[in-house]
Amino acid sequence: MLILTCPNCGVTAEETEFHAGGEAHLKRFGPGSSEEEFEGYLFMRSNPKGVHFERWRHAYGCGKWFHVARDTTTLEVFGSYSAQTTEPPQDILDTIEDRRPGWSPAERPA
Repeated sequence: MLILTCPNCGVTAEETEFHAGGEAHLKRFGPGSSEEEFEGYLFMRSNPKGVHFERWRHAYGCGKWFHVARDTTTLEVFGSYSAQTTEPPQDILDTIEDRRPGWSPAERPA
């Protein structure tokens, strides 16, 4: 079971108090985009084995969205941060690099 911390209200709880919202840091495409761009936005998601950045909502708490960096194989959570950030904070990236030697942000899908 995942133990997550909401960066908005500071509550730490089991994943059942939260709702997963898919991959974080997606470039959104809407009106005026090509069909290929819009299709990619709607249907193409990475499903990595290892470090992954996800969106979560504190469903039974403050109700706000936030991002979580975690490992999909071990369920280790590296940290959570505001959904208003466009890239993971450096301290989260440093934590991942410390715990996963050889990992780099370049491994993240574009």
